[in-house]
Amino acid sequence: MKRRVLMLCGDYMEDQEAMVPFQALQAFGVAVDAVCPGKKSGDICRTAVHQLSPSHQVHETGIYNHSTFTAFSQTYSESRGHNFTLNATFDDVEADNYDGLIIPGGRAPEYLAIDASVVDLVKKFTDSTKAIAAICHGQLVLAAAGSVKGRRCTAYPPVGPVLVAAGAHWVEPETMAACVVDGNIITGATYEGHPEFIRAFVKALGGNITGPNRRVLFLCGDFMEDYEVAVPFQSLQALGCHVDGACPKKKAGDMCATAVHDFEGDQTYSEKPGHNFTLTADFEGLDASSYDALVIPGGRAPEYLALDKNVIELVKQIMEAKKPVASICHGQQILAAAGVLQGRNCTAYPAVKLNVILSGATWLEPNPIHRCFTDGNLVTGAAWPGHPEFISQLMALLDVGVSF
Repeated sequence: MKRRVLMLCGDYMEDQEAMVPFQALQAFGVAVDAVCPGKKSGDICRTAVHQLSPSHQVHETGIYNHSTFTAFSQTYSESRGHNFTLNATFDDVEADNYDGLIIPGGRAPEYLAIDASVVDLVKKFTDSTKAIAAICHGQLVLAAAGSVKGRRCTAYPPVGPVLVAAGAHWVEPETMAACVVDGNIITGATYEGHPEFIRAFVKALGGNITGPNRRVLFLCGDFMEDYEVAVPFQSLQALGCHVDGACPKKKAGDMCATAVHDFEGDQTYSEKPGHNFTLTADFEGLDASSYDALVIPGGRAPEYLALDKNVIELVKQIMEAKKPVASICHGQQILAAAGVLQGRNCTAYPAVKLNVILSGATWLEPNPIHRCFTDGNLVTGAAWPGHPEFISQLMALLDVGVSF
């Protein structure tokens, strides 16, 4: 039976903490209803990009303890993220219709925790012992609903005192990727722990991850689109895949800046700064043959990556080996430059249509924008709204999945 979960949203929830689980779960076959008090289906919630400084020791190493946290930074920075479109109406929600609840972090939980209708709803999930997952500041809502009393919990460190006051057994997060599972309650410290957080939630819903542990390479660059790298990267990690991100002229541990590309009523997308993405592999000396698949995010990075002869050679090698290649948005600029689209059926962000046609491919119109297509070993998508299709089609080629 298809699982259905509820996501509790609000303005200035953390951007990735909403979208990554929202789209990952859909890719895994779970229906997700995103709601916000006072808003209806089709309305938007503004999101926030929260992160520590790129030079911050904790962010670079992933290591956290109280002394390092206070010594190097007092708090995270905030900038505007994407606009998140709700797909259900809060006033229509009945807890009995869902198998689980997920609560993103950010600043939204501060006011959601004092909303009586939200607290009442969360109490119903708690009383039913259904799966509940909260991350970062989302645990404030659980504290307000009395859901953590006597339970082991973690969170973003400054939330700890509230959880202790609510009767929780506080678990200090050793890294910002920490997650704690106590029965049906899953808590995470930050979006860095999404893979384990999502995997634990899927298990709590009765799901089992199937298929081999594939190795997947992401072709990264500065100002790639934030969602288009983070969502598939962490989704595949949640499935147990070994996932590497590499960028020309950069090494493992270096960062790529990302861009938030959004559709806000203009003739083209708007751009804002996104999260910094930490690379996991050196590009120089990379052995393409050691990977089972390649993913190419969009954004502005493909414009200059398409000019790099080493990038072109890597793409040709993987395509010639007929391994799965998944490319989204502007990523197809690289495929076109590599000459690997001749005779293929392909879509992309509409502004890239000329590149695709001139490369000898048959253009597939992405209407609506979330349409994705598979042609042999090639998966192409137009933009990040299509991630559930994009990821699920890649999963099929990799022979990995989730069964319930």
